[in-house]
Amino acid sequence: MKGAATVFIVDDDPSIRRSLERLVRADGYRVQTFVSAREFLERADMKKPDCLVVDVRMPGQSGLDLQQVLETAGSTIPIIFITGHADGPLAEQALRAGAVELLAKPFDGEVLLDAVRRAIDQRS
Repeated sequence: MKGAATVFIVDDDPSIRRSLERLVRADGYRVQTFVSAREFLERADMKKPDCLVVDVRMPGQSGLDLQQVLETAGSTIPIIFITGHADGPLAEQALRAGAVELLAKPFDGEVLLDAVRRAIDQRS
């Protein structure tokens, strides 16, 4: 059920964070946003997330760094990466490490929502 699912969004760009939050919330999901991987690791309730949408390139820890930390901690949260710098090796690294999707900015909102739905279905 969408209403029971929580999507975490981690992006250092406030306008993108707000836009993604509105989009995902309008589709019926609960949303929590974070400005950085560090904030996410410090504040997120890891019992709640059904899906993580995270920017690849952020100051400090990157989205790929966050993915590695979560994997080491035994987390199985499905991850959707978003990036303005999609290249072959980056996509390959993210997907090999278990990402559900890697979306290049700008992307269509429905494409993101489809990826979120797949991620949540995978989690269930």
